[in-house]
Parts: sequence; structure tokens; C-alpha cells
Amino acid sequence: MSDINNLFSQELKILNIGTSKFKDDLEFQGQDVLQLDWVPAAGGDIELLNIIDELSSREDIKEANKKAVERMMNSHPMLIDIDKAINVIPGMKENMILHSGPPIKWERMAGPMKGAVIGALIYEGRAKNEEEAIKIAASGEIEFSPCNEHCAVGPMAGIVSPSMPVHVVYNKTYGNYGYCTINEGLGKVLRYGAFNDEVIERLKWIEEEFAPTMKKALKSIDGGIDIKSIISQAVHMGDECHNRNKAATSLFFREITSYIIDTDVDIDIKKRVLNFIKMNEHYFLNLSMPSCKVATDAAHGVENSTVVTTMARNGVDFGIRVSGLGADQWFTAPANMIKGLMFPGFKEEDANPDIGDSAITETMGIGGFAMGGSPAIVQFVGGTVEDAIGYSEKMYEITVGENTNYSIPTLDFRGSAIGIDIVKVIEKGILPIINTGMAHKVAGIGQVGAGLVSPPMECFKKAILEFNKDN
Repeated sequence: MSDINNLFSQELKILNIGTSKFKDDLEFQGQDVLQLDWVPAAGGDIELLNIIDELSSREDIKEANKKAVERMMNSHPMLIDIDKAINVIPGMKENMILHSGPPIKWERMAGPMKGAVIGALIYEGRAKNEEEAIKIAASGEIEFSPCNEHCAVGPMAGIVSPSMPVHVVYNKTYGNYGYCTINEGLGKVLRYGAFNDEVIERLKWIEEEFAPTMKKALKSIDGGIDIKSIISQAVHMGDECHNRNKAATSLFFREITSYIIDTDVDIDIKKRVLNFIKMNEHYFLNLSMPSCKVATDAAHGVENSTVVTTMARNGVDFGIRVSGLGADQWFTAPANMIKGLMFPGFKEEDANPDIGDSAITETMGIGGFAMGGSPAIVQFVGGTVEDAIGYSEKMYEITVGENTNYSIPTLDFRGSAIGIDIVKVIEKGILPIINTGMAHKVAGIGQVGAGLVSPPMECFKKAILEFNKDN
């Protein structure tokens, strides 16, 4: 009884749940009001609520999700080689171009992806100029296919053509491979849809000087370079290994330098190769991505699992894939616009909708999920340090486990949230957070900013309806 008396002897605050109009009226009357933002589970959708009740109580799903997450965490990516895409990527053909996101035809491609395809066709010598490239791309002569359906990932437009060198990452725990092109740096680059002479010359240099030198260096390393270890260290040093890779690139540079020096390559070429990595703080992104890819691929195909193993965008559609559903089953919805910081001279309306395979990092529990340990990232994507920590904490509500391999110092070394569960996403109404770059919507211009975005909820609704039907 005394507790109740004490309660009413204190100043009381009014708690408002639901519409903020009541809060506004009370505040106008001089009352102290706390607003609680609340939405019903599954948005109040009765069909989805019934599905959630059924699926969330099934022990076989819980065990399957635990297994999928364990396979992700136990994966051990190693960089073992660099080679041309046609030589190593499964199913790659001379007339094929891989792209980011779910399947899409030339006619529906976004501006930056079309620009990157144009650049790839010029780079490959199939076209002499933009006009010829557009004609070839629209003719049906080229087969377009998602990187993710070929054990590969590509940042932004994600374009991979047969002659392009790719990192070869090996998962020494489960024996599978992942592939990704070489990061070109920032600004006017192919992955953002630029295709001028400078872009093509850089791609040719990567093919003719950089890749052969790196290949020789990697062949001399017994077992390759441990990428998992680098990510783990980099997260402790303030990277989230999606849009901030300063520490990771520095650690990789330290690992590879002596092996490059020991090659029999001309000294001037060695200098150019080392300087290229040194001056490109985003180099490691194209190692982080395939490393996450081999881990999520290892977790795909676990029967009864509701864990997401792919999140990818092509600039038009956002697509997800789920472990317990087929490898060729994409659940798509229109890609969202990114909110963040624009480069000088550009406005939000200049940006293309969300694009790229780099959300594979968030699928693995780093990137946006680890922003709480990367406070400096807010200077690139916007928001505050408090926001970054809040995003990381929020992701635990929609995931299966915590990845102690990638622990976050600012969260008292708590493992990053891992294993996005479509059931929890629908139940909580919380979407995964992704930090990403923005490409100009017009082909040929390049990057215009960076920010934060989430998948459309529709992707998860489609996935859970399909899972319920099949299981």
C-alpha cells in the first residue's frame, strides 16, 4: 500500500499510445506527456498474425534457424586467388554479364546499371561507343544474370563481364567459393554507372597489371589471406566493413605488401599496385562482400529455416532469398530511396533508388548492423552516433543470434546481430537497416552521396506467405 501512496505522491506523467494528436492536445493544456510509438504485430494483418503464431511456436524452425546461423558464424573466408571471371565463376559465359540484385532485363534496368553495362561492353571490345553498346545490350545477344545466382556479389550496379578479374574467396569450413570484382575507388567508376575513357583505362590496367601481380603474390601465400580475422579486427578498430573500410584496407595492405614485393614483377608495376590499394580506402569492401557471401551461401538450403540469406537490389527491385526456400526463389518489391548526405552540387532527387549486392554485409550482421561500433560512419551516411548505436541495438530484435566473431566494443563487446528472421521482421514491424552509397539516376555520372535505407516490407510478407504454403 505504501508503494501506491509513494507513487501518487510523485509528479505523474501522461503516457499516450497511438496517434500523437492526443499528445498535442494535452501538451497544449500544459501537461507533461510521453509518446509511445506502438503498432500492432504484423501491422494488424490477421492472416499474417495467424501465420506468425503458427511458425513462431515450431521447434523445427527454431532448430533450423540455429543451424543456419551456426553455419554463417562457423564459415571461414580466405582470399586465395584473383582470376578472370570467365575462368572461375560458375556458369559464366562469353556472352554473359552479371549484375547486382534480383533478375532484371535490359529494358527495366536503372540508369546506373545501364551505364555500367555500356562500360562493360566497351571494355570487352564488343562495342566501340555508347551507341553501339546500347544496340548490343538491347538485341538479346547478351545474357544478363544476377551475381548472386553465380556465387558472386557486385557492389552498386554489380556488373561483371567475362574478362574482369575477380577476387576468389574460399570458405575453408564448408568448401564453397565466392567472387567479387576489384574495387575501383570512389567517384566516376563503373559500379556507379560511369563509362568514360578514364573508367575503361582503369579497368584495363586492373586486368593487365594489377590482377596478374596480385595473383602471383597470393599464390605464394600458403592457405591465402584470412579475411575473417581482418574483419574481426577491423570492427574493433571502428569499421563496419560496408561503407567504412579504413582499418580493414590498412590491415589487408599490411598482409599483402611483402608478398607483392617478393614477386618477380617489374618494380614500377609493384609500386603502382601498392599505391592503388594504399590510396583506395574502399578496397576491402570487395573482399568483405564475397566473404559474407560464402558464409550466407553456406547457410542457404537449411530445411525449415526462416533466416534470410540474400538481400540485394538492382536499382529497380529489392529482392531477398530465404534459407528454407529455393535458391532460385526471389521475393521482390520496388527498391526504396536512400536518405542521407549528398555530395556537393547534388540533390536527393538526383539519386537512383537503392542498388547493389553490398547488403550481403548486413545479411551477415555487419555493415549497418554494426554501425554502433563505427561512430565515424555517420559523417558519411548521416545521423548521429546515438542513432548508429540505436540501429545496432534494434537489429537484435529481428535476428536469431549474436556473432561473437564480430563483437562491437561500444556495446560492451556484444556480438553483432546475425540471422535476419522473416517471422520476427513481420511480427515486430522492424526492417533491417542498410548503409549504402547513392548512384546518380542518369547513366554515366557516378556517385552522388551515401545514406541509410531499408528493404520494402513487401519482400518479407511475400516470403513468409510462401514459406507458410510450402511448410
